[in-house]
Amino acid sequence: MKVLIIGSGGREHAMVKKISQSKRVDRIYAAPGNPGMAELAERIDVKPASIIELADFAQEHKIDLTVVGPEQPLALGIVDEFNSRNLRIFGPTQKAAMIETSKSFAKEFMRKNNIPTPEFKVFGSAAEALDHLVRAPFPLVVKADGLAAGKGVYVCRKKDEAAEAINEIMVEGKYGKSGEQVVIEDFLSGSEMSFMAVCDGKRILPLATSMDYKKALEGDKGPNTGGMGAISPAPQVGRDLFNQIMKSVIQPAVSGLKFENKEYKGLLYAGLMITREGPQVLEFNARFGDPETQVVLMRLKSDLVDILEGAADENLFEVGCEWDENVSGCVVLALRGYPGTYPTGSRIQGLQRAKSLGVEVFHAGTAMTNDGLVTSGGRVLNVCATGPTLKETMAKIYDGISFITFDDMVFRRDIGWSRK
Repeated sequence: MKVLIIGSGGREHAMVKKISQSKRVDRIYAAPGNPGMAELAERIDVKPASIIELADFAQEHKIDLTVVGPEQPLALGIVDEFNSRNLRIFGPTQKAAMIETSKSFAKEFMRKNNIPTPEFKVFGSAAEALDHLVRAPFPLVVKADGLAAGKGVYVCRKKDEAAEAINEIMVEGKYGKSGEQVVIEDFLSGSEMSFMAVCDGKRILPLATSMDYKKALEGDKGPNTGGMGAISPAPQVGRDLFNQIMKSVIQPAVSGLKFENKEYKGLLYAGLMITREGPQVLEFNARFGDPETQVVLMRLKSDLVDILEGAADENLFEVGCEWDENVSGCVVLALRGYPGTYPTGSRIQGLQRAKSLGVEVFHAGTAMTNDGLVTSGGRVLNVCATGPTLKETMAKIYDGISFITFDDMVFRRDIGWSRK
């Protein structure tokens, strides 16, 4: 069996690693991949946004299953293109992916389907949004409507912060077309967690829970990022809460999309705030989370290929998941300045010494040059491990990190310790 993974981050590296363990898989391709995948997959120099070229490659090389990692190709309709050629692919269609690609659609959808989410208003002009701030209660949250790589969300304590966020998004155009509308919603207090489920259009297979750390700085301070670390399972989730999330969030979302002729096949991710009143949806994503995927897949004992193929073929009925009881963790090593501007091109050293301690290192923003492995993106490496307890797991990860060096390396030292 031949498998094509689309993407180049830590999430995709973790997928390649897990898929390589399947006895059913003979060959893995990664487009474009990263240097960390080189031992397990053949890298293809095609960008995730080049959906026609990717479909041509899958057709020419008789790929049995394509797995989409990032959100951009889903927004561009890669699944629709593959479906038109009868090529098997894991991911939702362009219409179904709107649950991530348009926050205004997602919020209205949740309102219609009685899915718990903070109260909100949508604005198409900066003047209207600024006028709303005069009457709005603070704190509040300002969000760019479209895709912004996890960075278009602003928690605003005061009116001037909210006005600055609106100006960045709508006037300065920081996120391009993604900022043509903004969603302004109520701020919620509680504990954040991530809930991911694989869907085949009708059936739902929930995955192990996880909790990610989005803020750049320790103590959950600083700007939002794509994610600075994660742990699994989410410490606050017992059986009752798990069932409540399935009943009040995941099941009505899948049913609602099907009712709107947006049948959902792929990975549905709910970013949740667990409040005193119960779970509230902060966002939906139409693909695996990053770095949540890394910690969840490290605990998966079942064959990932069976799960992905079952969803693509609308046949999850006989597929199940077996999980390792250990706790997993991930700490992201980033470049100083991320999620803003940052320097790249510095030499990365110490990976083999770190791995000798039993940690797994997934590449996220790396490149191979004549000088060796160098930094090439804001989030550079994911250092991950599993262990019998969260304390032991995180101690192993931070011990591994102590051997890794590159210029301007930053990371949070409270992953796993801070319960948010």
